[in-house]
Amino acid sequence: MKISTKGRYGLTIMIELAKKHGEGPVSLKAIAQANELSEHYLEQLIAPLRNAGLVKSIRGAYGGYVLSDIPSKITAGDVIRVLEGPITPVEGIEDEEPAKRELWIRIRDAIKNVLDSTTIEDLANHSEDGESDAYMFYI
Repeated sequence: MKISTKGRYGLTIMIELAKKHGEGPVSLKAIAQANELSEHYLEQLIAPLRNAGLVKSIRGAYGGYVLSDIPSKITAGDVIRVLEGPITPVEGIEDEEPAKRELWIRIRDAIKNVLDSTTIEDLANHSEDGESDAYMFYI
C-alpha cells in the first residue's frame, strides 16, 4: 500500500489544525506557507475532509478551518480512508490462494491497527527530534 500526496498532505492539514486546536480557525494559506505546500492543492484536500465531518469551515475575515472534534478522537486512519479510500495492500484478496490471502489479511490488519491507534493528537505532539511522549509506531 502506498500513501499518495493526498494522504500525506491531508495528515499535514490535520496535524496543523490539532496544534492550533482551541486557538480559533487556521487558514489554508498559513498551513501552506508553514509547510511549503501548494495552497491550491490543500484547497482540493480540505473539501473531502469537511464532507466527512473531520473539519469545519469558519467564514469571515479571520476564518479558516478547525477540527470538528478533539484531536485525540480523530485517527490517522480516519484521514487516510477519506483521502485514499479503503486500506488494502492488494486488490482481489478473495481470489488468492489461502496462504497468500492470510498474509495479505495480516498485513492489512497491521496497517489498520497502526493507523487506527494513532491519533492526530499523537502526531501533533511528536517532537522534531523524533522523541514523542513515550509513543512508538510499530507495524
